[in-house]
Amino acid sequence: MRLRAARLPLTIALAACTAAALAQIQPGREFLRLDPPHASAVAEARMEVIEFFYYGCPVCYETQPGLTQWLATAPRDVAVRRVPALSSEKWEPYAKLFYALESLGQIDRLHWPIYDAIHFWDIKLDDETAIADWAVRNGIERQNFLGAYGSAEVAAKVAGARELLKSYDVRGVPTFIVDGKFLTSARLAGGTKEVIGVVDQLVKLAREERARQSH
Repeated sequence: MRLRAARLPLTIALAACTAAALAQIQPGREFLRLDPPHASAVAEARMEVIEFFYYGCPVCYETQPGLTQWLATAPRDVAVRRVPALSSEKWEPYAKLFYALESLGQIDRLHWPIYDAIHFWDIKLDDETAIADWAVRNGIERQNFLGAYGSAEVAAKVAGARELLKSYDVRGVPTFIVDGKFLTSARLAGGTKEVIGVVDQLVKLAREERARQSH
């Protein structure tokens, strides 16, 4: 599926979401409340948002413009953690690619270009050779990349992502977890632009609940 004009229209569409519409989100409809809640992986003072994603997913790709815009204006206490989904063994190379680039300090630069490569340029990134060739074309020394890609550290992170996916019982992507207690997805929210608005509302709801519990 080609998404050549995805970024700008989706960014504009996200801005058009009204506050009134977002205020109507309800548990069981746009989001689920997790019971029991999960412990956060970040400091208690911060608000963790987990994004479960898959590079081969066109809906995840469509979500990136709105997510990027939201991150640019999100409160400083919000910590977003991307977790590659592993619903199939065929998805593992993409997860290893993510964690290899993360270990090399290159994920912020190349996260979106991976989506572009797959969905815009129709480049197959489903085996080690193709992935390494792509990394080299994007300025990473081949042996450094292959060393990271095949490392025990990356293997451990892939295993951890697989367990986290199971623990949250994630059934599809993109799925977002807010503060370990709320789950939403593009399907629940009603679309790729709507889901970011729901995430924003859930961050506010989680903050309100924290404030009430502290009194």
